[in-house]
Amino acid sequence: MRASKQSATYADIEALPDDVIGEIVAGELFASPRPGARHVRTASVLQTIVGGPFDLGNGGGPGGWWIVSEPELHLVADVLVPDVAGWRRSRMPVFPRTNAFELAPDWVCEVLSPSTAGLDRTRKLDVYGREGVGHVWLVDPLARTLEVLRREGSRWMLAANFSDRDKARIEPFDAVELDLTLWWGDT
Repeated sequence: MRASKQSATYADIEALPDDVIGEIVAGELFASPRPGARHVRTASVLQTIVGGPFDLGNGGGPGGWWIVSEPELHLVADVLVPDVAGWRRSRMPVFPRTNAFELAPDWVCEVLSPSTAGLDRTRKLDVYGREGVGHVWLVDPLARTLEVLRREGSRWMLAANFSDRDKARIEPFDAVELDLTLWWGDT
């Protein structure tokens, strides 16, 4: 990942090659290569496992969410692309027809990679907090761990930690037990 150009604009993102993900955080352009296979597999499986019961209501799940892969978030002057995000349908009853989301999600999942973990854990987390995101999951496919962060006031609190062998009810999706053994791309 490389950071460049203070006061970046959306035109700077549009000028990037197709194999690069562009984000603007606090006026700075960050360009990251497309994620590797393990990262993509973890994000895809996670979206399926969460999206099935919570977006689609599959398997007796409660539904009530929109779960989306790699949404482009336009949050004030920041442009972020989390790996997976979710909105409660009570806050966003109609799915937008626009290319970008201007309403902050209720939940964000960042799948960490060595090149993006620093940005995900710091500056992006600050934007998510400022915009009122309630939960952030930090998933590390190499360490096979999940950190669940909950926003309390203006601070992020560690709500829980899980490893690759866990089956658990994980907020904000604690209505259904999730099996972390399936997340890591080699099952």
